[in-house]
Formats: sequence, C-alpha cells, structure tokens
Amino acid sequence: MAAASVAGFPFSSEGLAKHLNGVASAASVSHDTVKNKIKAIYSNLTVTEATYLKAYSTEVAGLSQDKFDAIFAPVLGKLELNEQDKATSLKLFKSVSSVVYNVYADDFDALKEIRYDVDNVKLFNSIAAKAQVEGLTFDDILDFFFATNGVEAELRTLLGSKTNAELINIIANPESQKTLVKDAVYSVLQHKTGAGALTVSDAVYNLGITADDIVTTFNNVNAEIKSAKQAAQALALGYIRAYPLVSTGGNTGGGNGGGTTVTTPTTTPGIYDVSAQVTTVGGKATLNLVDANVLAAFDALVAANAGKTDLTLTLNLGTVSAAIVEVPLSKAIIEAAKAKGIANVAVTFNGLTVTIPVTQFGEAVTLTVSTEADTTVTSITSLKLASKVYSFDLTVGGVETTAFKQPLIIKLPLVNTTGLDKELLSVAKIVYGQLQYHGGVVDGDYIVEPRDTFSSYAVVENKVTFSDIANVQAWAGRQIQVVAAKGAIEGIGSGKFAPKSNVTRAEFSKMLIRALNLENSTATESFSDVASTAWYAPYVAVAAEKGIITGRNASTFDPNATITRAEMATMISRAVKSLNPAATTDASALSKFSDAAKISASLKDGVAFAASNNLVIGNAGKFNPNDTATRAEAAVIIYRTINFK
Repeated sequence: MAAASVAGFPFSSEGLAKHLNGVASAASVSHDTVKNKIKAIYSNLTVTEATYLKAYSTEVAGLSQDKFDAIFAPVLGKLELNEQDKATSLKLFKSVSSVVYNVYADDFDALKEIRYDVDNVKLFNSIAAKAQVEGLTFDDILDFFFATNGVEAELRTLLGSKTNAELINIIANPESQKTLVKDAVYSVLQHKTGAGALTVSDAVYNLGITADDIVTTFNNVNAEIKSAKQAAQALALGYIRAYPLVSTGGNTGGGNGGGTTVTTPTTTPGIYDVSAQVTTVGGKATLNLVDANVLAAFDALVAANAGKTDLTLTLNLGTVSAAIVEVPLSKAIIEAAKAKGIANVAVTFNGLTVTIPVTQFGEAVTLTVSTEADTTVTSITSLKLASKVYSFDLTVGGVETTAFKQPLIIKLPLVNTTGLDKELLSVAKIVYGQLQYHGGVVDGDYIVEPRDTFSSYAVVENKVTFSDIANVQAWAGRQIQVVAAKGAIEGIGSGKFAPKSNVTRAEFSKMLIRALNLENSTATESFSDVASTAWYAPYVAVAAEKGIITGRNASTFDPNATITRAEMATMISRAVKSLNPAATTDASALSKFSDAAKISASLKDGVAFAASNNLVIGNAGKFNPNDTATRAEAAVIIYRTINFK
C-alpha cells in the first residue's frame, strides 16, 4: 500500500532534482507507467473496498511511536536509527498511509508534502550511508516494487499458473499470503549485484535485513493494525481485476494482463542446486527457499520416478564458508512433500549431508548445523579426530526438537584419515563432556549414521583394548575390537571383556539395536518386568516394536534370562530382514549342520536365514542351537551383521 500511494515521487535530493528537471530517472520503470497502473487498480475498487482504505488511513493516523517501533522492530533493529529518525519514519508511514485513500480519490496533490519533506530526504540519506550504497532514492524504491525484476513481477511469476478463483482464495488465506510475500521478497533481494541489480536489494543485504524480517513485519502490520488486512485485500482484488493473472507465458506483468508460470528448476531430478539462494550475514548462512520452486523440483523428481516411492529431494547448498548454516523448510514444503510422495528432503553442503524424513512432521522445520572447534573433542579425549565437529539442531513449528520418531541420517565427511584404521571409526556424540559411541557405516570418504536424537557429533578412531581376550583372539579378537569401537558392545570394567560369559536377552537387545543403528527414543513397550528406568528398556522397546524379539508371553520379557545360539541367530535374522526386505533364505542351508534337528521349529527359519547369509557358520559341522551364547560369539555374529550387504 505504501508503494502504491507514493509511486513516481522520489525522496532524496538527487531523485527530486531529476524529477523536477526532466532528467531521465535511473528507475527501470517510468513514473507515468507506475502512476497509470496505480490509477487502474484504484478504478477497479468497489465503494465498500474504498471504505477499507479510509479505515486503514484513519487507524494509522493514531499510531503511537512505541507501537510503530514494535511493529517494525525486525527492520528498525537492523537500521539502528536514532530517535529523531524513528520519529521521521513514523511520520512518513502516517503520511503515506493517509495517501492510500487520497489516491483513490484521485488526489495526488497530497503527495507534495511527502516529496518535499526535508526530514524524509535526510532519513533516506542516513539509511544509504548505513547501507553503504550511493544515492538511495525513491526511484530505487519504485524499482524494488515495480521493475521487471521487482516484487510485482516476482508475484506474477509465482501466481501466473493460478486461476482467479485460486487467487481469491489465497487473498483470503493469511498463511498463503505470508508464503507468497516471503517468496517474492526473497527473490527480489537476490538482485543485489550484477545485471539487473536493485539498489534497495543491495542496501537491504548490507544492512542484514532478511526476507524473514520483512515477512515478520508484514505479519506485525496485519496483526497490530486491524484495518490493514482488509485494506490490503481490497487493493489485491483491485489489482487482479485490473491485471488478470493468466498463464500465457513470456511476460512478467507490467499492465497488459500477461503472466508467467512458475519456472521448473533446470536440475537433475532429485538434486536441486540452491547455492544461489544462500545468504551469509555475520558468520551465519541462511538458505532462503522459494516454496514454489521447491514444489516444482518435487514435481520433476516424481515425474522422473513414476511409480516409485521413498523419494528424496536433495537441496545442494554448495560450498558454504559460514560456521553456522540454517535451512528453513516451510510448512508448505513439508505438506507438499507428503502430498506428492516425497519421503525425505536432504540438505548437503561442504560434503556434509543431513537427510530429513519429512513425513513425520506437520509444521515448518528448521535445520541448523554449526561447525565447532576441534577442541570440543580433543580437549576431552586423546582419540584421533577424523572429521570436523558438528552441532545439529532442529525446530518443528518453532519449537526445539531433539528426538525423532524416524531417525535423521547424517553423512559426515572424513578428514585426516591417513594412518587410521577405518574399521574402528565411530560417530561419537558429545554428552556433558564425554563421548558416547554410536558406530556408523564407512562409505568411502564419509561415514553414515542415522540419529534419533540431535546433539554435537564428530568421528574418532575408537581404539578399544581388552586384557582378557587372548584365548578367543584367533576367531573373535578383531570382531570384538571393531564392535566395541562402534559402541555396540562394552567391556565389564577394568579393561576386561569376559568373552566366555553368557549373554542375557536384555544385553543382546542392546548390542543388536546399537549395532544396526535402530535406536529410537520414542519406541515404547509394555512388559511388566521391564522398568522404564532400566538401562535396557529403550533397546527392548525398539526390538519388541520391530518384532525382532518377542516376550515370553504377552506381558513378560524375562530380560535377565540367557539367550541361546538359535535365539540369537533368529533375532539377528529378523533385524536384518527389517532392513533388507529383499534378502532371501535358502532352506537347504540347515543341512550343513548335523544337529539341525535340535533347532526348535519356531526358530528354524531364523537360523536358516542366518546360515544362508553366512551370519552363522557353526563349528565342526554342528550349530549347537541350544547352547547359551557367549559374549565373544555375540560379538562375532554382530560383526558379520554390520558388514552384511
């Protein structure tokens, strides 16, 4: 509304001189064109809609300085104006708002006071100096809103494929308005350098004002100035009547009724290059997505994978120099992903990738990744660091969320691995100054690990030694070392492993869930003999939820009972099948064991699967299915499982 009412009238001394002396304006859109466009819009307003403009003008006239400062705080905070300039800003806002109705009445003379006001010129000059831009004029404001790459053109591009009925629905929907404004403003803010550069975009960028700041201010105006929403809707309807948005293509608007459809990103389906949409201010890089373009990328991915499910769209931010990277995914993106069958949105930059299963969320999601100093880890351990140290944060609907129903997958780039034993590399979680080891699968120069909780993580070479494994070294030594390095199995204290000790059902549940990265803090169980505070409770919950292990009956688990070799093989088989549904069983595999008849009927299929895939081998032609499994045997079968392809 402010832009509409002051169209064509420069504020700075330079712009005023050009205007009065007939010198061609620097603006890429002529004053007459804009003025005629505004008059066309106003001529399409109904009498009732005009009353909304009058109500808005009247309400703003009574706005206090404190309320004005609060409404415009997201922008004023970046401008750092003195009290006099703040007062001038309020006076300017009131003057412009009064003109909103005066222009409807074809009274352009009311603009004279604004265009000649010395305080206004000083305010613009002050802002230009702070933003380190030369000659900021109101012509530049015109460009920002009305040029061929301005806000109006971007809105036409975003809305070009909509029917008038859909557009009217959007006008009535505040959430849709927020998304449209943000997308349009963000796109225009990108025009800060090079061909088509806009002075206002350059100034806004230098001042650190983001699209989110502008959208928040837009929301504040609608919330605090009660008549603003109706007035804005009235002008929007007048615009649609004057310049219908049709999908004729090849035109960005500008008064002839033309429009364009949303441009589908010209990227490889599944990978969307968003590097140009990253802005960095004060050590923090923010990805500013245009929702419509992301939805177009979804469509391209779906079209290229007809009939396929579990699709992932990767947002490639390229190389980012900032220590903090923030990636907001709007609610519109989340909902569209679910509607279009997109299971995951992955974010990648600097070799790091975070894959987010978006179907579990119903609100906007913001991922923040911070690169921390190596000393975060090296100050608490002598283990060799094999990656940078990263802190991961996620908000859902603006609320910090640290646990997820579906794990988020982090893929960390490895560094300085020369001379390291890659099989001993483990993703380590930093918790209260100590490291918790969570394993991970080494994939070339990366390590991949699903996480159901977020915190700070790094990769270390976790060399673990035990003093009591000499007797099993030949067949289990390396396996114990690797599985312990991954955090899937632990010693009993004092540097001992107790390889010959029996394994309980609770212990093996933990070993298996940790080894296969199946941890899920939201899983629950209802066994009467598993206390919620027991160390093994979260692992039993996941194992039971996934059908990997069953209770002795519906209500009891018997956590301290020892586990047999056949039971262990069956649990392993169920777990592997849950992760690899295509894996097959060769029923004849049991014939290699002379004691196969001793395997319980309910466990034969599990043992057969394990034998078919060399997860169990046996000894001297026997499987010994009913022998109690030892810790060394558990380490060996888990080692084979984590290497199962």
